[in-house]
Amino acid sequence: MSSYQELDPAIVKEQAIEDFRRYVSSGKVAFYEQYDMSLVMGRREGPFFWDLDGEKRMFNLHCNGGTFNLGHRNKEITDVLVKALEEVDIGNGHLVSKARADVGRLMAELMPGDLQYTVFGVSGGEAVDLAIKVARAYTKKVKIISARGGYHGHTGLAMATGDEKYRAPFGPQLPGFTQVPYADADALAAEADGDTAAVILETVPATLGMHIPTKDYFQAVREICDRTGALLIHDEVQTGLGRSGKLWAFEHFDILPDIVVLGKGLSGGIYPITATVLREPLESVFHDDPHIHISTFGGAELGCRVAQKVLEISSAPEFLDHVNLLADRFAEGIAKLVEKHSILKRLRQLGLFMGLEMEDEMCGPLLSLTGYHNDLLMVYANNDTRVCQFLPPLVMELEQVDWVLERLDKALAAARNMKG
Repeated sequence: MSSYQELDPAIVKEQAIEDFRRYVSSGKVAFYEQYDMSLVMGRREGPFFWDLDGEKRMFNLHCNGGTFNLGHRNKEITDVLVKALEEVDIGNGHLVSKARADVGRLMAELMPGDLQYTVFGVSGGEAVDLAIKVARAYTKKVKIISARGGYHGHTGLAMATGDEKYRAPFGPQLPGFTQVPYADADALAAEADGDTAAVILETVPATLGMHIPTKDYFQAVREICDRTGALLIHDEVQTGLGRSGKLWAFEHFDILPDIVVLGKGLSGGIYPITATVLREPLESVFHDDPHIHISTFGGAELGCRVAQKVLEISSAPEFLDHVNLLADRFAEGIAKLVEKHSILKRLRQLGLFMGLEMEDEMCGPLLSLTGYHNDLLMVYANNDTRVCQFLPPLVMELEQVDWVLERLDKALAAARNMKG
């Protein structure tokens, strides 16, 4: 039998789709076939990736929720991983590790206040699970409050904080979890009480449609937590690492969380690693038994080398300056598109964490489809389908903004025509 490398690229793609249908997920294949979006990721570089058959090149405006903040196969990151492979492997989470110590020290230097200790994981859900475990262990309380329409991961405790649609198919809700509307401080104040262990919020909730909160809201949240003795957990899995124009998005609101959860972009798009960053007093949870929480692959030494480089790149002043220049250029260009296209109402924006708000719930899926046919990968917000997420790589060239906006212009026109 011939190897894939010896076959025509179109045949290789067709076989990959059939194998995926039969052995991985028939539902996903059926979903994309329904919309004539037959795409298999092949070659990838910078802000672009190509279909496996080489026929189509896409500009990545989804970035897998910020996983590809630094673009695809960023050379600085891949060079670090290649070098690390000559020296280390995953390591052993039970033992002291220089690689984890190096990243932990750098993380503490880059975090404000006494956000000093980092516990590493593999997925964002695992990192959120740990944040909730620490909150309950430290406060000796049970209740966890989150926002309706949010998303914090697909694992047990994390899933319990998310929107009902992500947990209802899998059985009853875990006890001790409750939700309030996002950006409603009065509703949070009414729900928070002496049994509240933590309030967990995305700094800007992507699945809810990039709703940009006010500074007053988060300062009120901080005051409510202080008054009730609850911990404040900020989920920065998508908003962290420079995407907002600051290294940490919560810095825009002049508050200090008790726990910060990081993921996606920390991997450099190369090696999965996440972080749960704790204020110094919370580390006492692990004093009696430092092995009470362990993750075999969390904080793998290969991943730590990658994460350290990601932190160095993302925290550089010139890097953040570039993010803000890109953000300004997009804001100017999209303002012109708002004037031109009645379907587009406004831009929701915090740096390069952006959402295109449109006239009704049909528009997000439509623009995702017409964007695809204009070589732009975009994904609509699942819990507010008026909004199409707009997350370009932070390392794209300034000149590429106009290229993207030209295609967005065409995609908006096509969406308007399809809508009728």
